[in-house]
Amino acid sequence: MYIASQKRKENIAEYLLYMWQIEDIIRANGLDLDKITVNIIDRYGLDDTQKKEMSEWYESLIDMMRRENVQKSGHLQLNKNIIIQLDDLHHALLKDPKFAEYTAEFYKTLPFIVELRAKQGDDKLDEIETCFTALYGTLMLRLQGKEISADTQKALTQISRFIAMLAHYYKLDQEDKLWEEKS
Repeated sequence: MYIASQKRKENIAEYLLYMWQIEDIIRANGLDLDKITVNIIDRYGLDDTQKKEMSEWYESLIDMMRRENVQKSGHLQLNKNIIIQLDDLHHALLKDPKFAEYTAEFYKTLPFIVELRAKQGDDKLDEIETCFTALYGTLMLRLQGKEISADTQKALTQISRFIAMLAHYYKLDQEDKLWEEKS
């Protein structure tokens, strides 16, 4: 909760990846608040007030996951909304000639996105979600200690650079500084 709040202010990409991880942690604990308390909350060494706040946060996420039927897979609507906002910003940046550097970075990333989307089957994700799915998948592989090929690492480096640029522009947009900065 505290980490999520900080990441949301500083870097929307890190926040989203963190929240996807939280969704998976909740699933790994069977959407059971008692298990989450023992396995996660108690390990933070929080005072009673902080522990209660964090417990309520997890409880609200569990409730949302049940209501939105994402207990086994998928993402909460609040996380989907961020993807939608990032996708909207992405398209706005591509349309504006003042963001030629962003457009160039996107076109450097596009071959990797196309390759990833070709592997997705019938349920194609949009470009931005495809990038996040690749980043999250790699994060999970690293956490499992699995090897990442040189080609995959090359793709991830480019995707990371592109998403970092988008996250930077998102932060500026949230601060109402994006469009005035490039004027």
